[in-house]
Amino acid sequence: MLSYRHAFHAGNHADVLKHLVLIQLTRYLGQKEKAFTYVDTHAGAGCYALDTGYAAKLGEYREGIGRLWSRQDLPPAVSDYVALVRALNPDGRLLAYPGSPWIALRTMREQDRLRLHELHSKDVRLLRECFAGESRRVAVDASDGFAGLRAALPPPSRRGLVLIDPPYEDKQDYERVVQALRDALQRFATGTYALWYPQLTRLQSHELPERLKRLPVKGWLHAALRVKTPDKDGFGMHGSGMFILNPPWTLRETLQETLPWLTGVLALGEGAAYVLEQSEEG
Repeated sequence: MLSYRHAFHAGNHADVLKHLVLIQLTRYLGQKEKAFTYVDTHAGAGCYALDTGYAAKLGEYREGIGRLWSRQDLPPAVSDYVALVRALNPDGRLLAYPGSPWIALRTMREQDRLRLHELHSKDVRLLRECFAGESRRVAVDASDGFAGLRAALPPPSRRGLVLIDPPYEDKQDYERVVQALRDALQRFATGTYALWYPQLTRLQSHELPERLKRLPVKGWLHAALRVKTPDKDGFGMHGSGMFILNPPWTLRETLQETLPWLTGVLALGEGAAYVLEQSEEG
């Protein structure tokens, strides 16, 4: 949806989960010398101010990255994530939050490449400003990420990570992500795919993980973090999930150590819980 701006939600509990997983994926792929390509279907603006503008209106970051900012007991994976956010805030004050492309670029190597898709005209401009001077490594396409994914796969390196995180304001996005992954697997079966989704009372949100488990892939991993019991009025997001196709073998152990801690720290009331499950092949 062209009305959606991620800046309203930058740094919230969903971003914490998404970006913590993203860092684990890029660092794992970077262990082999051969280059890989990162494709982001809904890249957003790249970086977000937290003290002004959209993010300041809702202040969702206070219940996400804000709860981690001053803690001294961070598990290793959370510490890695917070350190990257601190790199964008060198004076120690939490005033800016990095989007997925920024995090990906700073956890990748010189030989790796990024291909970013964003359809919102203002966010495309901000995205290009964010990565000015990185044109050799970063390509920004003002295009629909679902359609752009077809042209991006398979990447020249035959190694790749795809992040898919649409806003889901349009119910059709639930169908589009399943179709996009099914098509992507036909084009690039060995790629790693990370899909973010919101936990809502909407039926499509409940059904999505089970639909993803039926995709023709060798292995998958599903991690979800619920921060509260769903509101009685049925509105709002009470958690989020990451569904990874062809996950690194190390990811489950890392999340098994991290998710219980995050659930306790990010809980917004009763009902906070996490899910961590993996296919037998994975």
